[in-house]
Amino acid sequence: IPAPKTGGRPRTVDMREIINAMFYILAAGCAWRLMPHDLPPWTTVYHYFRSWRIQGIWLKINQVLRERVRVQIQKEKTPSAAIVDSQSVKTTEIASKVGYNGGKLVKGHKRHILVDTLGLLLVVIVTAANLAEKKGAVYLLEQIKDKFPRLEKVFADGGYQGKDFHNQVQKDYNLDLEVVKRNQSKGFKVLPWRWIVERTFAWFMRYRRLTIDYEGLTETAEAFIYVAMVRIMLRRLA
Repeated sequence: IPAPKTGGRPRTVDMREIINAMFYILAAGCAWRLMPHDLPPWTTVYHYFRSWRIQGIWLKINQVLRERVRVQIQKEKTPSAAIVDSQSVKTTEIASKVGYNGGKLVKGHKRHILVDTLGLLLVVIVTAANLAEKKGAVYLLEQIKDKFPRLEKVFADGGYQGKDFHNQVQKDYNLDLEVVKRNQSKGFKVLPWRWIVERTFAWFMRYRRLTIDYEGLTETAEAFIYVAMVRIMLRRLA
């Protein structure tokens, strides 16, 4: 959590209560103005949430906690393999970037995420739902370029297949992309690696703020996803 600025009026709010209020909004899915009165004023909580989104604090907190969780179970701080996938969700009328996903029959936003083999979030990007999975994956890989030196392999589903895209990932990001294809046999089958990222999406659905994308800005939607993962990792560490 960023230290208070030097000079001026000293910080008087309890930062633990500020975090609790953010988690309440995430879990309850209510509007900021409906925050209970036993928590700090919603304007104060929203000020910190917005400031940390703009400054990239949520991404930094996510990174620190992810490394601590990995070390706790005796793994390296940074992953050597990752899984990419996307999820289309409906939005409200205030959303600024909206598209229609013909495959999922969803009008709204699309969440593109990259997770490690534990399902912990590396990076997320929210776009209009009509953006292709491959293009979203390129945006993700651009954000993590040169940030994970041990990363060698990325697993994906059939939406990311294609020789040209495979060669692009290899050439531009020095990563081996492996597409895990769907099993053709009848009945339910757990697909190697792909189930991990699907479980991460299921974790997000436990928080009512994420069941539908209520945010006007995609940057705010990304911040709430980072907050959800921060809460998940804090509970593990505790």
